Amino acid sequence: MEIGMLPISASKRGKLLAAGYTTLHSILRTSTTHLVRDIEVSESEALEILNFATRSNDLDKSSGSNTNVIDGGQTAWDMLNEERFSSLITTSCLDLDNILGGGINCKEVTEIGGVPGIGKTQIGIQLAVNVQIPLDYGGLGGKAIYIDTEGSFMVERVLQIAEACIEDMSEYSHHFHKDNQAFGVKMHPNSILENIFYFRVCSYTEQIALVNYLDKFVTEHKDVKIIIIDSVTFHFRQDFDDMALRTRLLGEMSLKLMKLAKNLSLAVVMLNQVTTKHIEGSFQLTLALGDSWSHSCTNRIILYWNGDERHAYIDKSPSLKSASAPYSVTSRGIRNSTSSSKRIKMV
Repeated sequence: MEIGMLPISASKRGKLLAAGYTTLHSILRTSTTHLVRDIEVSESEALEILNFATRSNDLDKSSGSNTNVIDGGQTAWDMLNEERFSSLITTSCLDLDNILGGGINCKEVTEIGGVPGIGKTQIGIQLAVNVQIPLDYGGLGGKAIYIDTEGSFMVERVLQIAEACIEDMSEYSHHFHKDNQAFGVKMHPNSILENIFYFRVCSYTEQIALVNYLDKFVTEHKDVKIIIIDSVTFHFRQDFDDMALRTRLLGEMSLKLMKLAKNLSLAVVMLNQVTTKHIEGSFQLTLALGDSWSHSCTNRIILYWNGDERHAYIDKSPSLKSASAPYSVTSRGIRNSTSSSKRIKMV
């Protein structure tokens, strides 16, 4: 059943289409809160629309109706509208956000790799905090899943970044509201910690089992808008004699993560380590897991040192230009570099 057949007013159907909700599945993948924001209706009206969509979808299934030959098929028009209204998660670094088109994109898998100490985990923690920025402040008001394979997750650091995030929102609140005095009461650093679901993984079998479980977990926790794996590499670089098996397991895992991102409208961020590769007579640093693994993500960002300054480079993306931008790791989290006044170098 198309949107036009839902038993709702023409004005609401128009708002749904204008906001990119062109199919029943696109409505069912969202939450009441996001529907209220996107089409500017009351919470009860949004809940009514979701109920209508659920009943219509169930009716289609029971009657065997399916306009798509393959489940999940959609038109190019649907895809264009989804891209126009896709959600973004800020990195808290304006220069980095600029080359990313506004931030980390939901419905996509983004790989971020670099040498030790470059700030991969710091970026992961920053995104787990920033995904919770309320809708009224231009955020998603979501929750995060953090999968830690290396034991590098530091809850004290999360608290520090959460406190800084709230301070930043309070400082810039006049851009969003005229009267914002009550905001500090509504959001507390402890609540940010409560909205990060942490999983410690100690083997590649545990990692695969958890990835298989994520679909069910996110379905039960619909506010989850980002999954961070820190790092996706660690357990697959040790004790693997059968490289064909490793390649197959990694391929299956990456396909599941891509499907999660697209079907559940969330961002998947995979942090990766580096290794050496013999290229043209010399050893050079490259991201781990080999060339075939580079096809396991939508976007690939490489972090590197330029002198004593950290930079991020978009190495691969179907929609973003190759570009680099400086960033800093500060006591408050990821921020603009001290040289942020310089123009972003476009390649």
